[in-house]
Amino acid sequence: MRLIAAVMLSVLLGSFLTVAAQTPAQPPAAAQAPPQPMTFFVTSVGGGNGANLGGLAGADRHCQQLATAVGAGSNGTWRAYLSASAASGQPAVNARDRIGAGPWYNAKNARIAQNVADLHGDTLEAARRGNNLTKVTALTEKGDMIKGVGDTPNQHDILTGSQLDGTAYTDGADHTCGNWTGNGTGTAQLGHADRTGGGNTSWNSTHPSRGCSQENLVSTGGAGLLYCFAVK
Repeated sequence: MRLIAAVMLSVLLGSFLTVAAQTPAQPPAAAQAPPQPMTFFVTSVGGGNGANLGGLAGADRHCQQLATAVGAGSNGTWRAYLSASAASGQPAVNARDRIGAGPWYNAKNARIAQNVADLHGDTLEAARRGNNLTKVTALTEKGDMIKGVGDTPNQHDILTGSQLDGTAYTDGADHTCGNWTGNGTGTAQLGHADRTGGGNTSWNSTHPSRGCSQENLVSTGGAGLLYCFAVK
């Protein structure tokens, strides 16, 4: 009996080794891609003086300061997504031309868009592909969501001064509150961070503000917030 048991054990062991030798080795699990540095955010606070941001330079400083405060100041040169009208002999400035080439990632490592064309839907293919800006991805530099429709207070209005394609208006009207230096008369074109309300789903050009003061920006569902992009 011992001899028979030994023979059977030997046969079973041989079969196991044969199967193991014929089974291909499994490849190691794919390495997880390293997190991307934050290169996009919505400002957690506005400048506090309505649409008077100190011009484009002042808006850029605001973006840079907020990025630096959370350790992302060196991720690129931070620029505010703002257009400016031609004035005083200076040409118009398009928001889309200020933000680099992409790709851009938020504070939670979600990609917002691969490039400028995808961000704005420049071609039919790009429009179908679209960008990834939604309420859950349009995060502040701290990784928080912006209060939108249904929240109190609603702060989804984002200053842009831009048309849908990210360019400045050329109709002679004021869409930038005096190129971001005024908090009185005039208006600013706004986008919606949650892409809800205002008659369309645009993130960058939904409707004009009621005025340029902080009170006017708040009254239409905003707080003078900006989109910030890092230019590498």
